Amino acid sequence: MNAEISTPAAELTQRLSATPRGARLARRLVAHQLATWGYPHDSDLNYTAQQLTAELAANAVTHGRVPGRDFEVRLLLLTPGNTLRIEVSDARDDRRLRFVRDAGAEGGRGLVVVSLLARAWGVKERDVGKTVWAELTL
Repeated sequence: MNAEISTPAAELTQRLSATPRGARLARRLVAHQLATWGYPHDSDLNYTAQQLTAELAANAVTHGRVPGRDFEVRLLLLTPGNTLRIEVSDARDDRRLRFVRDAGAEGGRGLVVVSLLARAWGVKERDVGKTVWAELTL
């Protein structure tokens, strides 16, 4: 665990509908915001952040959806540490995160992708639902 306290140098938070369209918008929103912060769309960091956001948002929409509830995307540039943190929160806390166990299964590889792309990732509980987060080094 890092003993330094990380504080956001920049932050974006947006609620989106828990639909496939909302998940697509989350990815586009992250790409645009990173470009605004100086990380162009065609940079490795922006592309990797888009991939992580796509996986986390797809999980929130597919497995964390509660009818009538949105999901939230939060993007943080943290200092010290030069870290980008992507958080996706949903309203469902009764489902545990799962890795694929059956190689022939249609889905279940999203968290494998997250674990390969992110420097660190995890889950934290909320009063309602959970937040899955992933970090990248800037």
